[in-house]
Amino acid sequence: MSDKRKKVVADINITPFTDVVLVLLIIFMITTPMLSQHQIKVDLPEAVEKTETTDDKIIEITIDKDGFVFIDGTQFHDKYIEETIKDKVSKYPQRPVVIKGDKNVKYDLVVKVMDKAKKAGVSKFGLAIDVPNNRGKA
Repeated sequence: MSDKRKKVVADINITPFTDVVLVLLIIFMITTPMLSQHQIKVDLPEAVEKTETTDDKIIEITIDKDGFVFIDGTQFHDKYIEETIKDKVSKYPQRPVVIKGDKNVKYDLVVKVMDKAKKAGVSKFGLAIDVPNNRGKA
């Protein structure tokens, strides 16, 4: 009689787990850019013509209808706006600022933000507008 003992093999099959993880990774890779693109809802004022900017290194300041100020998608309190812009301008001195102000926001708030940006060292400004589709009809 042989004295062989049966050994219990406890292997875990991780193939299904790996498949689930890869599917979740693909879902997150697809949905993450969509979430960050349109976080801040701003109803821009309309104009007949628009000027295209070719510089992809702009500082985007958004002012929503409630008066909250966002710099490159991040909300900042009023007292930190100037130093944040100054920090961004120090990295790229010729970087223009584009202000996206909701058409219902007070004009005074837009001017205050522009003044803070000017104090921070910004020399190029732009105001974002919404161009209607019926451009040739007046």
